[in-house]
Amino acid sequence: MVIWNGPLGVYEFEKYKKNTDEILRFLVDNNIKTILGGGDIVAAASNAGYKDKIYHVSTGGGATLEYLEGKTLPGLEAIK
Repeated sequence: MVIWNGPLGVYEFEKYKKNTDEILRFLVDNNIKTILGGGDIVAAASNAGYKDKIYHVSTGGGATLEYLEGKTLPGLEAIK
């Protein structure tokens, strides 16, 4: 399993975009269970055509990390 928060470098610059896309391709091609956290990495996966092939995506990058740390999230507490 891979948990990934944010693209590599400044994704908007071509030299970083290629590497982010290549890692996404590798994860998808090798059927590696992947969780993406953060709007930029989700956008990168979407732009590369991989978003629907990823196990789970969340635009809440910081919230994803806090959830994995075991912290209480106010939104989840409110719906319990």
